[in-house]
Formats: sequence, C-alpha cells, structure tokens
Amino acid sequence: MTETVDAVVVGLGPGGETLAGELAEAGLEVVGVESHLVGGECPYYGCIPSKMLIRAADSLAEARRVPRLAGTSTVSPDFPQVAERIRTEATTDWDDEAAARRFTDKGGRLVRGRARISGPRSVHVDGQEFTAKRALVLNPGTEPAVPPVPGLADTPYWTNREALRAVRAPRSLAVLGGGAIGLELAQGYARFGTEVLVVEAAETLLPAEEPAAGRLLAEVLREEGLTVRTGASLRGVRHQDGAFTLELDEGAHTVERLLVSTGRRTDLRALGVAELGLDPDARGLEPDGQLRIAPGVWAIGDVTGKGAFTHISTYQAAIATRAILGQPGPDAEYHAVPRVTFTDPEVGAVGLTEAQARDRGMSVRTGMAELPESPRGWIHGAGNAGFVKLVADRDTDTLVGATSAGPSGGEMLSGLTVAVHAGTPISRLRRMILAYPTFHRVMETALDQLD
Repeated sequence: MTETVDAVVVGLGPGGETLAGELAEAGLEVVGVESHLVGGECPYYGCIPSKMLIRAADSLAEARRVPRLAGTSTVSPDFPQVAERIRTEATTDWDDEAAARRFTDKGGRLVRGRARISGPRSVHVDGQEFTAKRALVLNPGTEPAVPPVPGLADTPYWTNREALRAVRAPRSLAVLGGGAIGLELAQGYARFGTEVLVVEAAETLLPAEEPAAGRLLAEVLREEGLTVRTGASLRGVRHQDGAFTLELDEGAHTVERLLVSTGRRTDLRALGVAELGLDPDARGLEPDGQLRIAPGVWAIGDVTGKGAFTHISTYQAAIATRAILGQPGPDAEYHAVPRVTFTDPEVGAVGLTEAQARDRGMSVRTGMAELPESPRGWIHGAGNAGFVKLVADRDTDTLVGATSAGPSGGEMLSGLTVAVHAGTPISRLRRMILAYPTFHRVMETALDQLD
C-alpha cells in the first residue's frame, strides 16, 4: 500500500528540518524521513559540539600566552570536563527527542528509517511507501568518505563522530586529512595534551583555500608541537595491540588513535536517484535556481555540492519552501558563499580564491596585508598570526573573493562577504571609514596592494 501525502522530506538535517517544519505550518501534510538524528550532523557531531571543543582548547592556548603578555599562568587540561559539556549541553547525550518534537509540534509526521526513491515522487522506507502529491525533497546529507588505503577499512578508526563522543584525550592521534574538520580537531586535541600527526596528500593544508592559508596553519601548528606532513602518501594502515601503524613514504608512525577526515560523500545509488533518471554515480545532484532536480522533486544541502555548510542548507531550504508553496522569489546565488575554518588562527573565506578566479578566465589582481604588521596586530601580540587577501576582477573592478585569517577571522569576514555579495566597486570600498585600531582595518592596506 502506498500512502499519499502532500510532501515527503528525506533527511531532517538543518535545511530539511526547517523546510519540513515550514511546509507543515503552512498546512501541508508532511512526512519527514530520518535515518539517524533529527537535526542532522551539525548539532550532534559538527558545528555545535566541535566548536565547544575548540572554545575550550582556545582558552587553554590563551592562558598559555599570559607569560608573553601579562604575568604568569599555570594550565592543567581536563578533557573529561569538555566531553561532559558536549554530552549534556550540546547533544543531550545524542538524544534528538527535543528536535523531533519541534517538528511534530508543527504538524509534521516523523518516520524513522532509510529512504530509497521508488518512483517519480515516491519513496520506500522500511516496508512503508509514500507518494508526494506536491513535493519530494531530498536532503540526504553526507557520510565520511574513507579512502581506499590498504588495511584501513578493517581498523577501528575514528570519524568526526567518534572524536566528538570521546570521553578522554588519547595519548597520540594521527589525523588523515588536512581540511577544515581534520585541522580543527587536530589542534583541539593537541591543546589538551595529545601528540598529533596530520597527514595531508596535497602540498598545502586546506587545499581548497588560498595556499597562504594552508602555509600559515602549517607554521602555527608546528609551533604548537604538532607534526604536519603535506604532500604525503599513506601506503597502508594496520591495527594491532590497541595501536595504529601508518606506513608513510618517510617511514612508519604508531599512534593510539586514527581520525579519518578526508571528505564526505552521498551514496546516490543507495538513495535510488536512477528512478528519477539521474546518474547514480555522480558526485552530487545539480538543482536549478529554485532547487528543483526533476518535476516535483527538490534537492537541498550537502548533496547539491554548493558547500557542506548549515548556512547553505538553510538558505536553500528557504528558496525551495517558497517554490513548493508557489510563492515568487529569486533564484539561489552562490558567488559569495562564506566559509570558516575554526582553527586558531581562524580562516574565513568568501567567493573565489585567486586560482579559481584565474581558472574562470578572469583578469585578476590581488592585494594582501599581514595582520602582525598592522596596529591591531602589534597591540594583540601573541597569537596575532594572520592576513587579509583580496581577489579582484579587473574588468568589473569588484572583489570576487577574499580571505581573512587571524584572531576572529570568521568575524572579520562579514564586511568582505557583503562587498563580494553586492559587487561593491573597489573605488567605493576605498571610501569606507574603517574603525581604528581593528583587525578589519587591515582591509585598507590590502586594497592599497591591489594597485
């Protein structure tokens, strides 16, 4: 038997939960399907608990800077304290009852299980069949992608989930992958006393961002005592007697724990996208400006490939909700997507990197200013590493990308995001009054360097 409802939302991560709730509040009969936790990765394993760990780790680092700035200090890390805060304050012991009730109180119906598309607007969920009269919305999220390293699959490696459920810091940890998640957790654990090795196959950390950001983080992490290997090839992994052995080109490294953080993926074949006439081996789903991928079918979130961020998912959810309800609204725009790596220094970025702009055939000019050379950087002293880099299109005389690395680099990004989003002329930016002495004022120096 097939049950027909107005809308079926597959995946109740941040965007899916928002969209499903708004459709239910609008009076539609909505079924929300979730195979794990309502709310998705962000509140239980991503944004919220990881930033609690980072905040705690940063407080330790700042206390250790006191002798260079103000006097004397003694710091004794207590990892179980932050682990308990993550368990009780952030995740309620990884219980989604409150989130589930938030959805059902709006009139939605929650169905637990893994959905598979069975027709143009139909899904199969553990013996149940649902057909959507008005909209099928796909928000399946992603799972950690595990590289085909010999021996790795047979070991009890960590993903970010295990790393954030840990109740104690291991003596030693290898982090496979030098992207945002891997580096945030690597630095966080190191500040709690774990001996950390970072292994990245690319030549720089944060390979998707400006190379200067990766070089800056590598330098800072090494100064903090982490071992960083870039351009590294991992030939094999084995686990024996409670320890992992990594076979690198340079030799073997043995650690207590191994964290795999080499990207994320969606299994489109298991989702059944072939039933919609789509390629099950594709990297993601490519929606139109209103987030449609087929008649009566929408896709939002990580699976669209526009950025694996909560703010992208909820942004797309708002557009898709309007489209489903028949309300007019603008298409999605992705030219000014902001992103932040919450290391210390933070690395905020928006729009295109220099390399991405050149790959698009733009005539590019860049400007860069170092934070330690600015008045605020000099005042800040210890922990002032960072820079601002601007990427401008000569033909339009506007910024198409920017990076702000440093203390509160993500907060510094806000003004640059507005400039990229609005296409503000460089000449107009030069006439801005920037508060003195702030980190953000270094943008003025970077603008001067564009010439």
